[in-house]
Amino acid sequence: MIKVLVADDEDLVRAGLRAILASAGDIEVVAECDDGGYVVDLVRLHRPHVVLLDVRMHQTTGIEALRRVTQLPDPPAVAMLTTFDVDEYVREALRIGANGFLLKDTEPTQLVAAVRDLARGGAVLDPNVAARVIAALADGQRAAEPARKLLAALSAREIEVVTLIGKGLSNAEIGQTLHLSEATVKGYVSAVLGKIGASNRVQAALVAYRGGLIG
Repeated sequence: MIKVLVADDEDLVRAGLRAILASAGDIEVVAECDDGGYVVDLVRLHRPHVVLLDVRMHQTTGIEALRRVTQLPDPPAVAMLTTFDVDEYVREALRIGANGFLLKDTEPTQLVAAVRDLARGGAVLDPNVAARVIAALADGQRAAEPARKLLAALSAREIEVVTLIGKGLSNAEIGQTLHLSEATVKGYVSAVLGKIGASNRVQAALVAYRGGLIG
């Protein structure tokens, strides 16, 4: 069973996320809270595999909560919950160690898949927010040359894969797009990450952006 902690200061958002995840069968929301100040204590108490953390909360922000969580021994995976307008906290959240970004109104099937990916050690970017996240990390420029050198080591198929990663597609969605099995896609993703020196999909997406693969 995948254990999840939900931290968001909107009651309706928490209730919606809880209902969606509870319907999955293999996911349990073991705790929830409306402020980032409670997150560390709840993580210590319930040992969730995944934390869904609102970027903005009234008292202790999601950024501060993320900072505290990542300092714990064996911290859970953390995905930041955001609205469509990615804000100024994106760069800081990824620098600290967020495993991805999800929209609060993510489709139920995508939310469930994202939580499963996070529990397996993956990183997730909602397709609708991926371009904005990458743009927020670009510091106003593509830093094209270093990224292009990294991308030059990839095969044509691997270029296709990293481009789709940059657009926020899951392994299953990449497989459907390229007519490959999910297992084959997983192999390509691992190869891509190794060749460009990325530790997760978010970093790979940033290389794709800086290298000009994503507009």
